[in-house]
Amino acid sequence: MSTNRRKLPPLNALRAFEVAGRRLNFRAAADELGVTQGAVAQQVRALEAHVGASLFQRLPRGLALTSAGANYLSDISHAFDTLAQATERLTHRPDRVTISVTPTIAAKLLIPRLAHLYTALPQVELQTIATDALSDFDRDQVDIAIRLTPRAIPAALEAELLFHQELIAVASPQLALPQPPPLSAEQLASLPLLHDAHDRWPTFLNRNGRLPGTVFNQTALAIDAALGGQGVALTSKAFVADDLKTGRLIPLSEHHITLPASYYLLRKRSSARPKAVEAVWNWCLQQFQQ
Repeated sequence: MSTNRRKLPPLNALRAFEVAGRRLNFRAAADELGVTQGAVAQQVRALEAHVGASLFQRLPRGLALTSAGANYLSDISHAFDTLAQATERLTHRPDRVTISVTPTIAAKLLIPRLAHLYTALPQVELQTIATDALSDFDRDQVDIAIRLTPRAIPAALEAELLFHQELIAVASPQLALPQPPPLSAEQLASLPLLHDAHDRWPTFLNRNGRLPGTVFNQTALAIDAALGGQGVALTSKAFVADDLKTGRLIPLSEHHITLPASYYLLRKRSSARPKAVEAVWNWCLQQFQQ
């Protein structure tokens, strides 16, 4: 195999022959390749010397392929087509859009809808960064972000409200309850409470100090624990909307609180942006805006 590769003519000579064979004119071939007519003729002569056969008949007003040249041109053209197709497959990538979201947004809102996104936007490759840290749009090369933030948003950012943070208490219908919902604050406090890093149970139940229960560092984990029947989670209604619809979770109290900060869709202001970014932005509004 290595010996055959060493016998291959230079790629420039093959390219010059292929173009000259299509054009049947050295000058036209030179114009297409962006070189001189003499350079094309020299490359073709070098190729003929390499293969030991005449590939063209030189005519007063152009060229004609010899029988060997016509056969060789067919094979070479097919080889160049194969190379072009291989390169296209290698270099062609769908439009990539990078979105930064919190882990809970990723787990409870974005991931369950990815199949819908790829059906609606098959040309888009979505790269998701799940982090609680605020993203720098330039440094982190982020196109879009979903963040919990007060309305005081920097002027350099475009923002669309997705939903307010309305906290409700939810649990699996399999959880043993003192009575059918709705429950009072005292009855809720007697149940196994599932805490996240925000620890808003004292505010929700109007109690001072920390309340006992299991602590998770992510809201999504507290919700999963509630789905597993392990206790009561306090979460934004938007994160469990699908679970409430399907009955996998039930609200335990009529009481709810709305916090000052809300979830926004954010991106840098720009007069021109890729179509893929615009498409994902509109998709997020359609899917998450309430």
